[in-house]
Amino acid sequence: MFLRPCLLRRGRYAGAMTPALSPSSPGSGTQGPGVLAGQIVAVTGADQGYGRAISAGLARAGASVVLIGSNSETLAVAASSLELAGGTAIPIKADVGVPLDWLSAQNRILEIFGALHGIVHLADKRAHTNFTMLSENEWMDLFNCNVKSSVAIAQIVGRRLPGTWLTIVGPHLDEAGLQAYPQRGALRGLVEQAHAEDLRLNLVLPSRASSGEEALDRPLADAVLALATPALAHLRGTVLEVPLPPVPKMRVTEVNAR
Repeated sequence: MFLRPCLLRRGRYAGAMTPALSPSSPGSGTQGPGVLAGQIVAVTGADQGYGRAISAGLARAGASVVLIGSNSETLAVAASSLELAGGTAIPIKADVGVPLDWLSAQNRILEIFGALHGIVHLADKRAHTNFTMLSENEWMDLFNCNVKSSVAIAQIVGRRLPGTWLTIVGPHLDEAGLQAYPQRGALRGLVEQAHAEDLRLNLVLPSRASSGEEALDRPLADAVLALATPALAHLRGTVLEVPLPPVPKMRVTEVNAR
């Protein structure tokens, strides 16, 4: 199976038009269910949206996945689902918009596993109000969830876990409103300049919001998984724009229910 299309912007060690490799790319050296065996990877927002598809992909690839989110019940359900499928997963409740919460979660991971090889941070919270009507509180909530949290995690990783990679899933490319542009711009700048601090950061920008169905969201999970593989450990400062299939107006489950 060939790589689903994705657009690669220039990274620190990436050629301008070099295609990213996914675990399903022939000759990529990244295929195989155990490509991430022995790796401990934390996923924020793991109990919803893209977090679920990404966590499932990492678990299938052999990683031990730490599911981080703010709802204990949904985290437990997500972890149980991965365990039943043969993966290794543990839930940790934390508000990653609060740096001390993230630090506490990171310390807990180190207590349990003794290592943390990588982090996938979902920084894709969307506004539900158009730009002209966006209140200061709504804007600050977006900024804290998407930008502040990303900077804080990168800073803490740089201080305490040099060598740990961080892949950020940024605001969706179809999000309307001016508020999305400064957020994407800030995250792009953070990722593209992180090499100055010897950090391995990459940014993935999905073309739309999560469908809630793993099959439709899998191209994004494949891109994240590819960046996590040892074969692409040299990539940093990379910005991937990932096209995703449109969400059908009527799902298969809805048709069958009729």
